[in-house]
Amino acid sequence: MDIGQLNSALYLEINLFSIILVAIIAVRTRGISQMVAQRNFTMALYTLIVFFASDTLWILIENGTLPFSRFWLLATKDVYFFFTSLMCFAWFVYFEYLQNSPLVKSKMHMKYSSLFVTVQLVLIIINKFTGILYFVNENNEYKRGPMFLSLYVLSYIYVIFTCGRAFFGFFRAKNKNSKITLFKLASFPILPAIGGLVQFAYPRLPMVCGTLSITVLLLYLDWTTQLISVDPLTGLNNRKQLINAYDHLIKNNGSDDVPVYLLMIDANKFKQINDTYGHIEGDAALVRIADSLRKGCVPLKRRASIARYGGDEFVIVAKAESDDVINDLVTRIREELKNLNDMAKSPYEVTVSIGIAKTGDREVLPLEELAARADEKLYEEKAKLKKGER
Repeated sequence: MDIGQLNSALYLEINLFSIILVAIIAVRTRGISQMVAQRNFTMALYTLIVFFASDTLWILIENGTLPFSRFWLLATKDVYFFFTSLMCFAWFVYFEYLQNSPLVKSKMHMKYSSLFVTVQLVLIIINKFTGILYFVNENNEYKRGPMFLSLYVLSYIYVIFTCGRAFFGFFRAKNKNSKITLFKLASFPILPAIGGLVQFAYPRLPMVCGTLSITVLLLYLDWTTQLISVDPLTGLNNRKQLINAYDHLIKNNGSDDVPVYLLMIDANKFKQINDTYGHIEGDAALVRIADSLRKGCVPLKRRASIARYGGDEFVIVAKAESDDVINDLVTRIREELKNLNDMAKSPYEVTVSIGIAKTGDREVLPLEELAARADEKLYEEKAKLKKGER
């Protein structure tokens, strides 16, 4: 077996591995989440599979494993480059949803955004008659045409745009979780870009499919981690992560004997908001509360952890030297929530009741017990609120 045959065999093996890996991920993600962004993630995986399959068929025809046909060799390249554009567009849509971009929130914007895919398709059709992109010469050799680079420019503009937005958003974001998400999005194209550049210079090296499948695997692992540890609506920790955060605070209390506080936060009149304005507005209200908690906890940095406890209840666990620090936190939360209400200009105002409990001197309480104490204080505040409304 000569070097050319070895390269072809390696190319085929890596591509087949990539197809199987991405197909498994696509099957595993289907139906797990009905969130729009995750449905777009699954669609991006399907375009990736077709992209890999067309590249695999091309190498099988090009190296003689399948009977040579000029028509089918060019047809596999047509599918390959069209799905390169479609794949980049699918990842663009997915990333823009993750960044809450207006570009993917209306059909008109989506039509404009798909323009480069349309242009790519038109060029591929024109290429059938002109060979301006790629062609097979009289010696049955695949060659690149004078406008070959336009195929990559039209496709990669989607990835460059959305990852560039994530990169600049990373520096503007004030919330730690947002920074982490934006950094991951901005870093997404690095490995495939390196693979693409290498394969552009050395077309027989199977770099693109391998680097793309590895990157998708990393995205999938990150997504599943998010599913099991993060509340999908608010982006806050879930109960499992709350338990871990509380255990971490207790174990790392050391000899300083700084008390750990638990704040139980509950939305006021949440059922009324849902019944009057619908569940979409109810979700918006919960997101507003979550944002106010994040903003309020900024000065505490890593000494505080926020979680959605369930329904319209939220919990903050935090280490603080005194009750005054926690009282300041409560004041900041209410002020931030008021500011967010003013910015939203919604027909209702979201307010919260807050119950507070803390560990005593050298007292280590189970999370459930501390939460129960805070819950009692919460309902005392709720009772006062109802009494004041009479």
